[in-house]
This record gives sequence, structure tokens and C-alpha cells, in this order.
Amino acid sequence: MTAISEPKEAFLYQPPDDITKERYKNIFALSRPLPSRPLKVAFDKAFAVTVLTIASPVIAGLYLANLIEGLLIPENKGPFIFYYNAISGGKLFKKYKIRLIKTKYIDQEGAKRGDWHAYSAEWTPDSRTYVGRFVKKFYLDELPQFYCVLKGDMSIVGPRPLAVHHYERDLKQGNVTRKLLKGGIVGAGHVLKGKPEMGNAAVEYDYIEKYLSLSQPALLLMDMKILWKAVLVLFEGKGL
Repeated sequence: MTAISEPKEAFLYQPPDDITKERYKNIFALSRPLPSRPLKVAFDKAFAVTVLTIASPVIAGLYLANLIEGLLIPENKGPFIFYYNAISGGKLFKKYKIRLIKTKYIDQEGAKRGDWHAYSAEWTPDSRTYVGRFVKKFYLDELPQFYCVLKGDMSIVGPRPLAVHHYERDLKQGNVTRKLLKGGIVGAGHVLKGKPEMGNAAVEYDYIEKYLSLSQPALLLMDMKILWKAVLVLFEGKGL
């Protein structure tokens, strides 16, 4: 099937204004991805293992629910996990998520290519399975990305990695954060979801500036504060 027109919710990222460009001109002058911070990497791995271990019963339960729903409602049958190609730290990787939508809404040819558009019906209310509705409400579709962290493709905290065409759009409008820094499951901008500041480019540049200037313990403390804000957003259950 042909993918639906792209919903406005899919790309909320604003171009950097002149004030941001001047304030963070040292960041815009960078041309290569930033080096990893060892303490941050160690925390990423440990946290990802912990989450996947604790969440394994939840993942197993969702898998079983997905299987049962597919048996009871054949049109809702389909793979439990899918991926699309995204960019993190300027590199292409497979971004894994739990499937939210019915198979008939998936562009199968696009899915084979790892094209985000294949799953862009996600914002159509009738497109979601019953399991998908619950999963999306509490952001549980992001759980497989902790595996991406273990692989080294993502970090726990960082600018949210974008699908290829969104990344290219972001870069074309002047943003360089996703070219410089490994993408995160949560980010300084992402935890502002639902607020006017969501998508403000300056928030992510401020994070990168601190990434460059803070000591490793101080950076880890900042990441933990952002992570705590993400937990509060999660328990609000507003991921609709």
C-alpha cells in the first residue's frame, strides 16, 4: 500500500536561529562525531542490561498478547518487532521498535528497505492493534532500543536518532547535533514532549556543550537527571 502523508507529529525539530548559531558556534565548527566518554558508555551498557533484565517479563507478556491478538483477530497478526533505518552519530543503524499497527497499514516493500514511511500510519487512530495502543501509551515500543544501546548504536541519553529522511531534513535546515553525537533513547529535548520548548534546537546544543565541558561524573549526573524526567513522562502515560 502507499504510505499516508507524513503527520506533523513526525518531525518537530526546529532549525537553529541566529542566536543559537552564535551562542554555539564552536559546535557548528565541528566536523567529526564527538569521542565517547568512557563513564557514560559504561553507564549505558549497565543500564541497558538492567532494563532488559527487569523488563523481560513485560516483553514476554507483550509478545504473548501480540500472538494471541493475531490469532483472535487475523488482520492484527504480524511481527512483534520491526526496524527502520535511522542515523546516530552520523552513522546508519537499524532502530528496533515494537510494532504498533496492523499489517495492512504497513507498506511491505518499504519495510523490506527499512524505510520509516512504511510505518507512518502509526498516527492514524484506527491503524493500531489493541496491544499497540497500550504499548504506545506508555512508550513501551521503545524497549527494543536498549538492545541498540548494548550494540553501541545508541546511548541512553542523547539527541533522539531520526529516520534517514528526517535526519537529512534536520541537517539541511542547519542542525548538526545528530551528526556529532550518538542518539539517545531519551534526550534533553525529548523529555519536553507536550511542552512549547519541544523541538527547540538550543536545548540539544546546550546538552552537547555540557557534554564537551563537564567532567565525566558531572556528565553522568546530568544524564541521570534527564533520565528521571523521562521516567516521570513515562508514568504520565500520554504517549498517544
